[in-house]
Amino acid sequence: MVHFNYDIEPHHDIAFIDMKSFYGSVECILRGLDPLRTSLCVMSQNANSQGLILAASPVFKRIFGKSNVGHSMDLPFHPKTRKFNYKTAERLGLPTDPSYIQFIEAWAQRTILAKPQMAQYIAYNLKIQTIFSNYAAPEDIWTYSIDEGFIDLTSTLNYWVPDKHLSRAEKLDIISCMIQHDIYKETGIYSTVGMSNSNPLLAKLALDNEAKHNVSMRANWSYENIPEKVWEIPNLTDFWGIGSRTARHLQKIGIFTIKELAHANPDILRKKLKSYGVQLWFHANGIDESDVHHVYRTKTHGMGSSKALPIAYSNLGAIQLIYREKATELAKQLFNTGKMATTVSISIIYDKKEKKRSDHIQKHILATNRTQELVDVVLELLQKKYQSGAVKKIVVRYSGLVSEGGYQLSLFEDSQKVERDFKLQTALQSIENQFGPLSLMRASNLRKESLVRWEKTLIGGHSA
Repeated sequence: MVHFNYDIEPHHDIAFIDMKSFYGSVECILRGLDPLRTSLCVMSQNANSQGLILAASPVFKRIFGKSNVGHSMDLPFHPKTRKFNYKTAERLGLPTDPSYIQFIEAWAQRTILAKPQMAQYIAYNLKIQTIFSNYAAPEDIWTYSIDEGFIDLTSTLNYWVPDKHLSRAEKLDIISCMIQHDIYKETGIYSTVGMSNSNPLLAKLALDNEAKHNVSMRANWSYENIPEKVWEIPNLTDFWGIGSRTARHLQKIGIFTIKELAHANPDILRKKLKSYGVQLWFHANGIDESDVHHVYRTKTHGMGSSKALPIAYSNLGAIQLIYREKATELAKQLFNTGKMATTVSISIIYDKKEKKRSDHIQKHILATNRTQELVDVVLELLQKKYQSGAVKKIVVRYSGLVSEGGYQLSLFEDSQKVERDFKLQTALQSIENQFGPLSLMRASNLRKESLVRWEKTLIGGHSA
């Protein structure tokens, strides 16, 4: 068994703040309702989403047993009629006795199914970010997601709470309470805070495993708490970074608890799970070298985009149109990054009624980020692979990215034309950046099958 000297490990005063049911809370507040007493879910009701549940209030989760991500088909009631869904109940093994049916239908009538308003969520997020910046410098704040963020309060702890008789843990708790109060006062949103006087990992674990269950909605996990806090996490999958698949791998080598993981032989973990196994071993012992000020970002070797279609497309001309639009959109993103692609690939996913396997094809090309070249390759691949059938989802990907270091001409290309194309692409991109994505469109984008105008009104794939 390895004994760690935590005195030499990093010591930071971290607050990890999570907005409770963020999207759902915003929807409740816009309606003048209490987020903790209202049954509400945010459901994307676009034709292609099949009722995707994006967020749910605590009451909705408790009554219907649904998490923040799911589909309307898994609800025990029909969203349109609010009547009991016997088919879903049978599939999920739910009761069908009269009292349960009455219970579900009564709550279904009281439940609000809200369409997503991404612009509103972003506006509330900006208010919250402003509150964060009142307590720490920008470099001390790491926005983890739209509803979560780390704040390193190490340098401002004594400024906000100068009392020398208080411990750093007590000071961190006081400041975290102040932040919670400011968020609620400014936005009406309840927040939960995982705290640590050690590192970001322990703050995240404190949030997920204790703070959410405390009356204060705060909890502090630091190095001295590891045996009674970290090692007592009941399930492997309750630990950050361990999903069901990783849990199965660990169980195969006799590891069923976090304590067993912490006391395992790291050489065996490396052999079975490579470097990730060793990282989990360190994490189970509360060791985390991550730094809010130096966030690690993975290097990308490609970029891709997929689109689930509102309806299944069977017409070849319509299918070519949507692949052209997706290829163009992705090519613009590639051009803006200053990278060039050396491989183009597409996937064709058919409607379930077709009972056909998806098709995939790729082609290696000379490095380029010219929009028309990439679009032509995508359409060429589509022509080679697509024969027939209703298409429900498309995927376009550009990979094998290399830095823009001079365009490589083929023997058959006109260098002056390449130069003109580059200048034109730069000019078009400049116009879109200044006047918006709908300022320039192809005539084909006006066709009824086109998705461009509709997509440009969305934020994060959902209604603004």
